[in-house]
Amino acid sequence: MFPSMIRSDLFSQIDRLQREMQHLFGMEPDIRGLVRGAFPTMNIGSTPQSIEVYAFIPGVDPDTIDVNLERGVLTVAGERKSELAEAAQQYTLHVNERFAGRFRKVISLPDDTDPDTVSARCRDGVLHISVRRRQEMQPRRISVH
Repeated sequence: MFPSMIRSDLFSQIDRLQREMQHLFGMEPDIRGLVRGAFPTMNIGSTPQSIEVYAFIPGVDPDTIDVNLERGVLTVAGERKSELAEAAQQYTLHVNERFAGRFRKVISLPDDTDPDTVSARCRDGVLHISVRRRQEMQPRRISVH
């Protein structure tokens, strides 16, 4: 009887600690899974020649997006205006799941990226940032004679 009480209490304490950590880091679960409060969502990949970043930013004016690369840290910032501010006066809003407001995402890039070769373009709500890798840092085969 005594071991089962300790076990139950231990699991409840672990569960409580997990909920507190999720709340602390803004990762409370909701109907869609674990929410991290991270707009915009991004896909980040690499090729031997470059790092490719895709940020999904529907409803954001491309002229208001700020892309900065400094000391290997890529920053994407901007603002998505709320479409509901004026419309909210006409009806009662029950659910609003679309993010509106200022955003900022920071990504650490590998040491072999070349800050002079960054390109960014936005089309159909997708921001594509490409950062080339330094040629001199690329692996190469050395022939032995």
